[in-house]
Amino acid sequence: MRHPAIETEEHRALRAAVAALGKRYGRAYFTDAVAAGGHTDALWAEAARLGYLGANLPEEYGGGGGGIAELSIVLEELGAAGCPLLMLVVSPAICGTVIARFGTDEQRRAWLPGLADGTRKMAFGITEPDAGSNSHRITTTARRDGTDWILNGRKVFVSGVDIADATLIVGRTEDARTGRLKPCLFIVEREAPGFGRRPIAMELAAPEKQFELTLDEVRLPAQALVGDEDAGLLQLFAGLNPERIMTAAFALGMGRYALERAVDYARTRQVWKEPIGAHQAVAHPLAQAHIELELARLMMQKAAYLYDAGDDMAAGEAANMAKYAAAEAAVHAVDQAVHTLGGNGLTQEYGLASLITAARVARIAPVSREMILNFVSHQSLGLPKSY
Repeated sequence: MRHPAIETEEHRALRAAVAALGKRYGRAYFTDAVAAGGHTDALWAEAARLGYLGANLPEEYGGGGGGIAELSIVLEELGAAGCPLLMLVVSPAICGTVIARFGTDEQRRAWLPGLADGTRKMAFGITEPDAGSNSHRITTTARRDGTDWILNGRKVFVSGVDIADATLIVGRTEDARTGRLKPCLFIVEREAPGFGRRPIAMELAAPEKQFELTLDEVRLPAQALVGDEDAGLLQLFAGLNPERIMTAAFALGMGRYALERAVDYARTRQVWKEPIGAHQAVAHPLAQAHIELELARLMMQKAAYLYDAGDDMAAGEAANMAKYAAAEAAVHAVDQAVHTLGGNGLTQEYGLASLITAARVARIAPVSREMILNFVSHQSLGLPKSY
């Protein structure tokens, strides 16, 4: 059995190939797309053509037949090249995984080939204005009307709705036996009547825009429900665990990119006799940032290994820890990189300042660092809840 911390030869080859793709595009491509208000469509299309976008999806639907371990390598290496694809977290990792595991045959045929070859994208809507990280307070509800479903509610901070063909919406249905609300997942196509979107102005330089969604009496056919109405949290966390693992990959790539820029600068920047990298006050913090990124990757690899092996419970703990560790490592790496460059770290020429805001995203989304600490306190350590 493969050890989760040791990559296979195939994984190393995948990492090298994706790194080469990322290098052909690079940070300038990414920042030019942001400045133009566009998207990274060319990179998305080439990554799809090379089979990277669907690395985790079943072969019978055009995917690579791998898992989150493979897809996380793709995202990390693109991020390390300065051109991450945020929709990798959402479209194949969350939505593709949920549909592959729990969707009907019809849903798999309708969505998985397009998600794998990049011709279709899917967004994911869970966060609500009054619920934040608490999925138990979701107020978007679905009620039956004959064989149809009627959805009402609001979502916020939904990435890429404008470029997605549909959004996988987390709603709640009433349990006929208990009257309690239970989470369910629905595919809402972009042009569904009553499905509105409004962009949220963000202090974040990214091609993928954030949206607030409104669902006003959105009527959906029975086949829009993904999986079993009674499965509840099982299906939801089948998507949330990959989301945390992929967010860790996103953060690791960003941290590696920033660190590499700082190391290159420290090797060549000379204001006294030796390059500044020869001084321990510069070198040691960069070494520490490198160690933290490597440690976070180990936890990410463990989480991906457990998830792909089908151990959802153990993967949940590891995925939360991986996301926490990678976010902290990325924030530290970016901060130290900017500090290493001094004033140059805040210039557009060196392109690191924008990462200060971007790195914070991994601490906040898809779940805050404090909620992860709550999870570890309660689930791992058995401490009582304060809420």
